[in-house]
Amino acid sequence: MTRPRASLVSLSDTPWYHVVTRCVRRAYLCGFDRLTGRSFEHRRGWVELRLRQLAGVFAIDVAAYAVMSNHVHLVVRLDAERASQWSDEEVLRRWRCLFRGPVVVKRFLSPATRAGMTEAELEVIAGLIATYRARLADLSWFMRVLNESIARAANREDGVRGRFWEGRFRSQAILDETALLAVMAYVDLNPIRAGIAETPEASAHTGIAARIADLQGDGEEAEAAPQPRQGPSHPPPTPATASTPPETEDTEPTADARSAELWEAALNRLPPAPLMPFGNPAECPAVIPFTFDNYLILVDSLGRALHPRKRGAIPAELPDILTRLGIAPERFIKHAGFLLKGFGAAIGAPERMTALAAQRECRYLRGLSRARALFGSTQSMALVGAA
Repeated sequence: MTRPRASLVSLSDTPWYHVVTRCVRRAYLCGFDRLTGRSFEHRRGWVELRLRQLAGVFAIDVAAYAVMSNHVHLVVRLDAERASQWSDEEVLRRWRCLFRGPVVVKRFLSPATRAGMTEAELEVIAGLIATYRARLADLSWFMRVLNESIARAANREDGVRGRFWEGRFRSQAILDETALLAVMAYVDLNPIRAGIAETPEASAHTGIAARIADLQGDGEEAEAAPQPRQGPSHPPPTPATASTPPETEDTEPTADARSAELWEAALNRLPPAPLMPFGNPAECPAVIPFTFDNYLILVDSLGRALHPRKRGAIPAELPDILTRLGIAPERFIKHAGFLLKGFGAAIGAPERMTALAAQRECRYLRGLSRARALFGSTQSMALVGAA
């Protein structure tokens, strides 16, 4: 039975989500079109950069990603608590990095005009701040801005109109640390599974490749985001402190219907944000609860075992992180190639999926048998992020 997205993306269940969005008809609208001989590989750089830019505006951290030829995988963490700590001015300035918004927002952000605002206008501002604060920690709004901005740029390049993405997006709740490790490895290894990369560091437009490049000190920024068709360039603003981006005359919308119109010129000036770090949640909650060296060894070992042109032997160097999480290496490698296909709206340990099904008042969640086969019991799972 189809469920509303509000029940599928619920912070009371988990802040972690795996997201997949696909091009229309699963066509190669981001890769190389063998039929026409045209290459759209540069669009993968658009997606990667826009993703990193939006992570610096929203209260949403990106843990892993893979930009493939016709679809995109993301692993994100929603942080509503961080958004709740932003000041009213910071919320409005962050929103103005994405959308023009109504005139009353511009007046409030200007000290010269704020003093003359009426009580009714201030009440409107208070309502907008509450709305924008919620949206800046909302997965649907994050994906809307990401997908819409890329679709507009691609359609301009092709000289066409219409859909670029197949639909909104598909999301899976990640219920525990075991599932998080499995999903991140699955996402980072997508190019190797597809046979288009030999190693994690050679997997272009993935989170693991970006992390390795940063670790080596020679990381390069993603390809340039789609640029506005006219207008001078400006230094990239920092969402929390930047002044309102300049406008041309007669472009400020006056109707509420236009308050959610993407401000693409401002989007293109945003600096890319770093990926979510690894660490100990006991010291900082906004981290991936593993050590980066363990994760690198795991991804590298799994990548060699999963490579389509190599035998699927289990590498002896697999770290004991799997043992600590209650996962047998044989089971992990067996299921890693098609990990997420057997799951529905959530992925996690059997007991977590059973509890979520009871909470949602449904008979079962698809993937329970796969969870038993892959994860087994994780009731004694210990924190992996500790040093």
